Amino acid sequence: MDDADPGLLGPRSVAWRVLGHPMSLVGGMRGLMIQSLHPLAMAGVAQHSDYERRSLDRLRQTAYYVTATAFGDIATAHAAAKRVRAVHRRVRGIDPVTGKAYSAADPDTQIWVHCTEWHSLLAAYRVFGAPLTEAQQDQYLAEGAVVGSLLGTPRDRIPASLAQYREYFAAVRPELCLSEHSRKAIKFVITPPVVRETLHLQGPMRMLASAAVALVPSYLRELAGIGRPWWQDAAAIAAVRPLGAALTLPGVRDLPRMVFGGDTHAIGLRARKLYRAG
Repeated sequence: MDDADPGLLGPRSVAWRVLGHPMSLVGGMRGLMIQSLHPLAMAGVAQHSDYERRSLDRLRQTAYYVTATAFGDIATAHAAAKRVRAVHRRVRGIDPVTGKAYSAADPDTQIWVHCTEWHSLLAAYRVFGAPLTEAQQDQYLAEGAVVGSLLGTPRDRIPASLAQYREYFAAVRPELCLSEHSRKAIKFVITPPVVRETLHLQGPMRMLASAAVALVPSYLRELAGIGRPWWQDAAAIAAVRPLGAALTLPGVRDLPRMVFGGDTHAIGLRARKLYRAG
């Protein structure tokens, strides 16, 4: 890895601030729940993923891809995208809910997955991070379009501002639904199964997942059947704030990336050095 290469976005980007915040974990969980509500995207996961049996491996793969493309040098980012594109070419079939053909390489599906993830990370930062101006949020979303285009979707098709995101989410809303597969995926995020490899993560993961539910828009929670009183949302957010503060402390802040694997951890350490130097 080239220690002098700032990568696709660089340490002065808004994305480095947003994705580098420890509560980006909450945003990632929010994104997974919302993603599952699109039947074509969920069909690919249900028919081609073994996330229920290999949850930690899947988490590590996702964390590596996000870290490599946002924080890695240019070669690392493109290599990570190349591997995902190769996998996506095999993810295709017929969605049992709509009867339509789906493909992970389809630009519309890629845009949905990217936008829900990238926007969810911003949603978490709005709650747990420092204030961002509207211009900074627009810059962050434009930076996301650079990353989103790595999988083959033309950059000009990917929403790149708050206004474009609002238009996009309004346009795709009629396509969303709760299927049996999406119900299982949402339950998996909120109450992860108790298995040996993730037993030590059960407490923190459930706390973070509860906070993620609090950040899902009300109309999507109603659709997903995960609505609850406002005070439960407030309590869930308050409960994870000390965890977020602890994850900024030396010796503690590296724990998430260490859980995610050595390669992800190494990219994170490199990015921190570049951020300090920049």
